[in-house]
Amino acid sequence: MCLGDNVPTVTLDTNEALFDVLVAINSCGYDSELSISHPLRQQIREEVNKAMEASPDATTSQQVLCGFFNQHQQADESKKLAQYVSLALYLNPPPELTLKTKEAEAPPDAVAVVGMVPLLQKFQKDAGLHTIWQRHAQEYSALSDKYHAPVAKMLFDSEIYLKLPSAGYLGRRFTVYFDPMGAPGQINARNYGPDYYVVLSPGGSPELKMQQIRHTYLHYLIDPLVLKYPSSLKRLEPLLAAAKSAPMDDNFKGDISLLVTESFIRAVEAHTAGNAKTLLAERDQAVAASEAQGFILTRYFYDALTGFEKDEAGLRSVYGDMLSRIDVGKESKHAGTIKFAAKADPELLTLAKAAPSKILQNAEQHLVDGDKEGAQKLAQQALDEKSGDSGRALFILAQVAAASSNMDGARTYFEQALQVAQEPRVVAWSHIYLGRIFDIKEERDEAVVHYHAALTSGASLPGVKDAAERGLQQAYEPPRPQEQQQQ
Repeated sequence: MCLGDNVPTVTLDTNEALFDVLVAINSCGYDSELSISHPLRQQIREEVNKAMEASPDATTSQQVLCGFFNQHQQADESKKLAQYVSLALYLNPPPELTLKTKEAEAPPDAVAVVGMVPLLQKFQKDAGLHTIWQRHAQEYSALSDKYHAPVAKMLFDSEIYLKLPSAGYLGRRFTVYFDPMGAPGQINARNYGPDYYVVLSPGGSPELKMQQIRHTYLHYLIDPLVLKYPSSLKRLEPLLAAAKSAPMDDNFKGDISLLVTESFIRAVEAHTAGNAKTLLAERDQAVAASEAQGFILTRYFYDALTGFEKDEAGLRSVYGDMLSRIDVGKESKHAGTIKFAAKADPELLTLAKAAPSKILQNAEQHLVDGDKEGAQKLAQQALDEKSGDSGRALFILAQVAAASSNMDGARTYFEQALQVAQEPRVVAWSHIYLGRIFDIKEERDEAVVHYHAALTSGASLPGVKDAAERGLQQAYEPPRPQEQQQQ
C-alpha cells in the first residue's frame, strides 16, 4: 500500500517470504515475547502444529530445519531474530525462496544462516505454509490498513520539519513490513543500498514503535544528502579520533559520513521530542545521551537546527553550510569533555555490510605466502583493534597454530572462532579442522560430531562437503610432508 502521491516511494506492506522464515523459526521454538504478541502469532503456530501432526513429511522437514536453527542460536534475543529477518529480506517470494543476490553480497548476519534456505524451501512446501498465508492474508493486510494513518502523518511531519520532500527521491524505496510472528518489542530496520526497510511485529497493544520507523525514514531522507559534500566530510575526518574510545559500533568510528549523519538525525529527534516549552531539559538530556554514545556532533547540529527552524530555506539548501561551519578544533575540544558511556544502546538501523578489514585481507595473504609470523601479527592486531570480523581473525590464528604443529592452540582458536563467527566458510572449515584434530588425538566420536556440523553449516561451499564426508568415512591422518605441500 502506497502512502500517497506526496511520498510515492514509501510503502506499507506484507511479505510472504518473511512470513515463511518467521513461521519456521517459531515452529522450532522461537518464543521470544510470545506472551505479549499479537493473537495471530499463537493462532498460526497452532495451525502449523496441526500440519505437522497430519504430515510425516512435514514433521521430518521440521526436524531437519530445527536442527539447523538450534545449531545457530544466538545468546542475544535480538540477534537471534535479526539474522533471520536479514535473510528473509534477501529472499525471492515463495515457492522459489531463493536468494535475490549472490551469497557473498548478502549481509553478514544473513550469510551466517543462509544454509537454512534449502531446508526452508522443503519445510514451506511440506507444511503447506502458502495455504496458511492465504488463509490469513486479509488479517495481514488489515494490519497495514490499521497503521496507515499514523505512519503517514509521522513521515509527512518529518518532511515538513526538514522542509525536504521525498517525492524527488527516484530509484530509492522505503518499505515498512508488518508481521506479528516476531517479537513485538524488538527493532529491525535495514538499509540495503537504495532500499530501506522496517520490519514491525505488532503486539497485543495497539501502540506502534514510531521511533524505529521515523529513525529509518530520516536516514532515507538524509543519507544521500550528506554524500554530496565529500570535501567537507574529508575536512571533518580528524574528529573520528575524538570518538575512538566511545562504545558505539566501529562502523561509526571509521566512516565520518556515518558519524555525521547519525549525529544529525539524533539532533533532529531531540529537537522534535515532546513540547518545546516543557521538555527543554529532557531534550538536552537526549543530546547528552547521544554524545555519550559517541555521536559527538549531536550538540553542534542541535544548536544549528534552532536557527534552521526559524528559516524558510529547506535542508537541501542549508545542509552544506551546516557542514562547512563545523569548527574541527572546537568540536574536538568539546569531545574531550564528554564522558562516554560504558555500553552502547542497540543500533536502530543495520547497514547491508560493513567494509571488509584490510588488515585481515593482508593477514590471509601472508598466510598464503607462508609468512606465519606476519599472518599471526596482523590477525592479532585486527582482534586488538576490533577491526573486521573477529571470527575470521581467530580462524587465521587457528590456521597459523595448526601450520606450526601447535594442535592445542589451534583447537582453542577454532573453538573460539565458532563462538563468534558469522561467515559460513569460517564455521564449516573450523568444524572440519576440529574434526581432524580430534581424529589425530584418537577421539573419534568428537571428530564425527564436527564433520556432521560442517555438513549442516556449509555443504554448499566449495570443498566442504567432500572434506566432511571423507572425515565421516574414515579417521583423518596427517599428510606426509610432500602431500602437505599439495593440500
